[in-house]
Order: sequence, then C-alpha cells, then structure tokens
Amino acid sequence: MALTRLRPYQAEPARAILASVLRGLGLTFVVEMSRQAGKNELSAWLETALLTRAGRSGGSGVKAAPTFTPQVKYSIDRLGRSLDGAGYVGSWRLIDGYVIRLMNARWLFYSAEPTASVVGGTASLLLEVDEAQDVTREKFDRDFRPMAAAYNATTVMYGTAWEETSLLEEALASNRELERRDGVRRNFVYPWQHCARYNVAYGRYVHAERLRLGESHPLFTTQYELRPLPGGGRLLSPADLELMRGEHGREGGGVAGATYVAGLDVAGEAAPDEMAARGRDWTALTVGRLSRSASRDLPVVQVVAAYRWQSVSWDALYPQLVALLDGVWRVGRVAVDATAIGEAAAVLLSRSLGAARVMAYRYTQRSKSSLGYGLQAAAASNRLKVYADDGSSEWRAMWDELRLCRAGYSRSRVLSWEVDPRDGHDDLVNAVALLVAAAGERSLGTARGRRE
Repeated sequence: MALTRLRPYQAEPARAILASVLRGLGLTFVVEMSRQAGKNELSAWLETALLTRAGRSGGSGVKAAPTFTPQVKYSIDRLGRSLDGAGYVGSWRLIDGYVIRLMNARWLFYSAEPTASVVGGTASLLLEVDEAQDVTREKFDRDFRPMAAAYNATTVMYGTAWEETSLLEEALASNRELERRDGVRRNFVYPWQHCARYNVAYGRYVHAERLRLGESHPLFTTQYELRPLPGGGRLLSPADLELMRGEHGREGGGVAGATYVAGLDVAGEAAPDEMAARGRDWTALTVGRLSRSASRDLPVVQVVAAYRWQSVSWDALYPQLVALLDGVWRVGRVAVDATAIGEAAAVLLSRSLGAARVMAYRYTQRSKSSLGYGLQAAAASNRLKVYADDGSSEWRAMWDELRLCRAGYSRSRVLSWEVDPRDGHDDLVNAVALLVAAAGERSLGTARGRRE
C-alpha cells in the first residue's frame, strides 16, 4: 500500500501517525478535518495498513465512536471495504459484531456512550477516537486511555470543531504546548478551503452548504471552518452583543417604501416553580426594518421597536396587535410562536393579516434549535442591530435577556437555549429570534407606513 492513494492532507498525518507507531513513541495526535473531507477514509487506510503489517505477528487496534449505531457500524463497514480493496476479500472476518480479524491481528470497535460497557480491549497497534468532540473526557480517561498503556500505543483523535471545552479541543490545546516544547507536530487541522484545493467537487459542495446555512452559521463555522463555539454557556458571546448594538433610534411607525418584519412570542402557561421564580410570562413583539446589502445574500435587520404585555387577556390584546402589525408598521411578515396557546394566535392573525404574512413557528427541540442558530448567525455576521438605549423598560429587558440567555449543545448538534427562571424572562429573546426568522423569508412586501 502506498501513501499516494491518499490526498496530500490525508497523507501528511498518516506519515506522522505511522512513524509514531513504528518507533513506539506513543504520541497523541489530533486530526481535525472539515466535514466529509475524508477523515474516515484516512482512518480505514491506517487500520488496513497496520492490520497488514501485524497480520502474521499479531496485535490489536481499538477504535471508539460516540455511538454504536450508526457510527461504530459505519466504521466497521469502511474497514471491511478497505480490506477488500487491498486484496483481502474472503481473508478477514467480523467476529461478535464488533471485532474485525485479519490473520492474527484484530481491530476492536467500541461505543463511547457514557453508559456503554467497555471491557477487555487492548490497543497494541493504535487507539483511535472518532468524533472526539462528542466523547466525554470522563469516558475517555476511564475506559479508553488505559487501553493504550500496556504497549504505549499511539492515539489519534479525529473530529471537527465544537465547544471549546470538548475532549478534542482540550487535546488540541495540550498538543500545542507539547509542540512548542519539542517541535514535534501533533495537530493536523484542515479547514474546508485547504481540502477543496485537492477536490473540486468537495469545494462545490461546501459552497452550496455556505449558501444554504450562511457563512456565519455556527454549524458551518464549526463543521467546515473548524472554529469552535465560544465558551461561557451563553447563547450570544460578548463580541456578538457588541456587534448587535445599533446607532439608530427607536421608531414609532413604518416609513413608506421600507420593508418591515416582526417576531411575536405569545405568553404561555408557566410551571408553578417557574411562576414562583420569575412571575407570569409576557407576550413580546419586536419589529425590524430590513436593508439589503450587496455583499450579503441575507438582509441586515434593524430592530426598531419592542413591545411587551403581561397579564393582558387575548381579547384585549388581539386588536392592539393587529393595529400595530397592519396599521402602524404594515409588516411584510410576522413570525409567531405557534406553540400551545400561540397556535390559536397564529390562526387569528392569519385571518386578519392574510396567511402569506404570518409564519407559524411551532417549537420543537429541533425547530427551536434552528431558531437559536439563526439568531447566533445573524449576530456574528453583523446582520442584526438593536436600536440605541431609549431609556425604556422594553430596551433594558431585551438587553438583559439577550445577555443572560444560556445555551446548551447536544452531541446531535441540537441547541437548547433559555434564560434561567431565576434570572428573569426570555420572551423578548424569543421575539428577536423569531424576527430574524421572519427576515429570512423571501418575497416580503414593502410597508405602506403612516409617516411620509
């Protein structure tokens, strides 16, 4: 087998890893490669090469992945196809569903789920951790790191960027310090631009993803540009908040010829403990004016007004909302939280404003995750500006909520976000996020405002 089968950005870490294995150095490497650029192909190539070398003398490698189904199963399938391609058709066997044997050598595949039972594995050839950003430090240290001890085996962690506190990012930081001391390269990081030099089709694919998600979308910046999410557990970083500070003032109504959108978060029924912590929810409305930019596919959104109501009956509130949305602002679109009681509100507003102007947004884990990512992307790309402090309670409440809103990221990339009930409300954060969603819709009308 020759390294020429790999692309240059795959061959580079392959040489370093094989050198560490063959010389018994026991180094730990990090290979961060943009999504779908070939890190799994590199892993299967290394496994095939080492199984070939150890086929007669014996030895074992270990690979861990965050889940057995589908990730471990995919890894097993890739190695099987790689062995077939290397001429070992019929010579290797899959044993007990998680061990591939080639002559006297084996590769063991394990789930790194926190509750997975991992026993009996020894890595004499290589220890690999796939998608290491999704493996907990506790699981790795307790169950997998010891597997490399008896033979001082080399370790490789593969993945893409995620949170700054992930296992992968911690390994990157540790390796940087070691590299500074001894000059031995341990980190191999290849964002999409580098990989696209050697794969034109891949470059076209990533360009399409950038258009679909937006170049500042957290999923694009982490998966393709390999920039980790900021720490601190906040939905919006201090840098994001600073970018959101606009110099424009609050407006009192729509200007003829301008395009306006709105976000409406409808007050729901709070749980008793939440009610005790922060009181009744508010119905919150934000209004934004759109401006087009030649350098962006999406518009800049200037938040120009915010309203909120607490303990107001829907019968009394509904006429006010219609008057604001259709009369004062003449919005092209309003995104409405259509969850629970909000569903009826969205239906009624559709009847008054027209279905084309009302976007019913039902909250699920994934839809709210998408909403949060959209807010982060708009803030980070300088596309969202909030009017300057006008001394109002709405402005203070909106900035408090934006600043205090916390975020959590699951291994499946689902973003959850809310303001801790002990810190206050999150109605205006939701209304701003809905406003951004409304601004992303196409075919918006222009306002026929009351002010000339």
